[in-house]
Amino acid sequence: MKRCGSKPKQILELARKKGIVSASEIDALGIHHEHLRQMRLASQLVRVGRGLYSLPDANITAHHGLAQASKAIPKGVICLLSALRFHEIGTQAPSEVWMAIERGTASPQSKHPRTRIVRFSGKAFSEGVKMHAIEGLSVKVYSPAKTVADCFKYRNKIGLDVALESLREVLQTRKCTADELWRYAKICRVTNVMRPYMEATV
Repeated sequence: MKRCGSKPKQILELARKKGIVSASEIDALGIHHEHLRQMRLASQLVRVGRGLYSLPDANITAHHGLAQASKAIPKGVICLLSALRFHEIGTQAPSEVWMAIERGTASPQSKHPRTRIVRFSGKAFSEGVKMHAIEGLSVKVYSPAKTVADCFKYRNKIGLDVALESLREVLQTRKCTADELWRYAKICRVTNVMRPYMEATV
């Protein structure tokens, strides 16, 4: 039987391995979350979000919010304005994390960080997902080409100007090819919308 003193050690090892550790992960290990409170008071951990903790000297990056959101909503995928920002496309600086979840799934309860949820279905949800390491976590982010197609699909939410800016920039900077864009335009069913702009740009 493990001594009580070994439980903080387990938590610290998990935090070093994963970057951000959640209260639910601690519960799953059979460790009472009171240890998290005590470790925070002792400055062994810092609270980075609701039910989310990291080491005080953790490598906090510019994409910290994406890591937090991915930890809080593990089945979600970073999309639209947040994906543009991650890929350094355009000039958008969203104040909340845009995340896609599959249509039909329950709405996530996470309130931190601020998250804008959109619902995708079928291939529009599953295709174009790439894994990226952020602060020790594997975070799902849509590829540049998929993100541009999504921007055209959700142009009424984010603005056509944002979609056009992203289209021009990914082609100019060669973050993707016209063929990749066309593939995702078909998946997102925005070929008729994107065709004239692609013809004018390519």
